[in-house]
Amino acid sequence: MGNTFKTALLLTLLSALLLLIGEMLGGRFGLMLAFALAIAMNFGSYWFSDKVVLRMYKAAEVGPEHPLHSMTARLAQQAGLPMPRVYVIPDASPNAFATGRNPQHAAVAATEGILRLLGERELEGVIAHELAHIKHRDILIGSIAATAAATIMMVAGMARWAFIFGFGGRDERGDSNPLAMLAMAILAPLAATMIQMAISRSREFAADRRAAQIVGSPYGLADALRKIDAAARRVPLDANPATAHMFIMKPFSVRGMAALFSTHPPTEQRIERLLQPA
Repeated sequence: MGNTFKTALLLTLLSALLLLIGEMLGGRFGLMLAFALAIAMNFGSYWFSDKVVLRMYKAAEVGPEHPLHSMTARLAQQAGLPMPRVYVIPDASPNAFATGRNPQHAAVAATEGILRLLGERELEGVIAHELAHIKHRDILIGSIAATAAATIMMVAGMARWAFIFGFGGRDERGDSNPLAMLAMAILAPLAATMIQMAISRSREFAADRRAAQIVGSPYGLADALRKIDAAARRVPLDANPATAHMFIMKPFSVRGMAALFSTHPPTEQRIERLLQPA
């Protein structure tokens, strides 16, 4: 319930930031135009994400004869989900992700590296985590957050151009306030990105917790996270940054201030929360 409330709060903050920068720019038409463009882009991404991402990573679908398929079928039944399509990615780096616009059109993909690295109990934790994302409709939540963030970035870009040419930036009395507009145009995209990443991290915590419920224990996933984190540092995945949030582990590590813009919480923090009593 805590993660659900946090996600709702962060989405509300993202919406409020969108309205604020729209008012700062002073042009409702520009705001609506940017919003419509962001919706169109992200709707296409949401609707066709499974096909695009699976093709991007050369994922090959496997059938009931593959052990990953039978494991996924059993866990999907335990989670109360329709059977997703199952794919294997020809990559030595250990990772996995789920995609699809809803539980009826979902897919789970795992790399060859993760299949070699993990034992059965650990792999069950990973697949349960991906099924949890499907059950929570996290792809839809991510699309909503991406739409708002993309709109903010578009409007901020419009505001910067308006500042350069001396337009917009009017307060409630109609007075010009170009410095406030410039500050908002610079800071709003940073704030939007941080909020979007915070939503992604919150959903990772929620998926970890639900995965433990699906398999009946948190220890398999905890051990898997430790192994994946260590192995992924040695054999990083050559992933597109735009899809990094989809994987169970961020394909490339970040430290320091960059962690604020990370789509995933630190592995140690995930394990600590996962092993806390319910």
